[in-house]
Amino acid sequence: MLLAFLRPGVSCAFLNVFCAWKSHTRLHMEQDKKAKVLCLHGFRTSGSFLKKQISKWHPSIFQQFDMVFPDGIFPAGGKSEIEGIFPPPYFEWFQFNKDFTEYTNLDECISHLCDYMVKNGPFDGLLGFSQGATLSALLIGYQAQGKVLNDHPPIKFMVSIAGSKFRDPSICSVAYKDLINVKSAHFIGEKDWLKVPSGELAAAFEDPVIIRHPQGHTVPRLDEASVKQLSEWSSSILEELNNADVAKASNLKPTEGNTGAESGENLVEQIAA
Repeated sequence: MLLAFLRPGVSCAFLNVFCAWKSHTRLHMEQDKKAKVLCLHGFRTSGSFLKKQISKWHPSIFQQFDMVFPDGIFPAGGKSEIEGIFPPPYFEWFQFNKDFTEYTNLDECISHLCDYMVKNGPFDGLLGFSQGATLSALLIGYQAQGKVLNDHPPIKFMVSIAGSKFRDPSICSVAYKDLINVKSAHFIGEKDWLKVPSGELAAAFEDPVIIRHPQGHTVPRLDEASVKQLSEWSSSILEELNNADVAKASNLKPTEGNTGAESGENLVEQIAA
């Protein structure tokens, strides 16, 4: 094998074939990989509960997505609305006053999630219900303004279910300073007490997809039209991600006139040494 690398002509021919094979393999790997989504649950519930809620949706919607369901950073500090419906433990991401204008442990929560995303990502998108949706939009808005996640690739899409905006002016002036330019889908319930705030959050995004349903503050069961709408939206997300990955991988192919000979010479020198 060493002699093959050192013989003139053979090393370059071998490397040309190897580089072509490697580029071809990379393209297929990029096309087959799933988009990774961080899914943030609602107040005083859990990642397991959100996973169960999402399981009500048609499996084709997110079958090409790698969905990750972490638990909130803090144990529930009071009664959970799902007690008797779903087993504990329950968690919360941060605490707030009744007017949702003052927040406790929010900075710690943001820091925790940013560390989690860097260590366990990268994540292509975020999905959240209620408190988790509100937090997801905040992370994306903050990242767009360079406040957080500077060491993580830009988040490309978001699914908000019964989300809302923060109301603290010091947060709003940063997170929602500009229209958030990522693809987004927003579920808004006709009987949800957050119906109006959910619409306000959707308006903070550029060209949001809004899916309305007749239910309340919950992850809704989807009718045929909603399944079709969300499936088409998620398919467009995957297509854009795959096209971007293929373009990136294609740029790594040897260019015409530089078919690997230069790399071959370098490799021969390294082996010979």
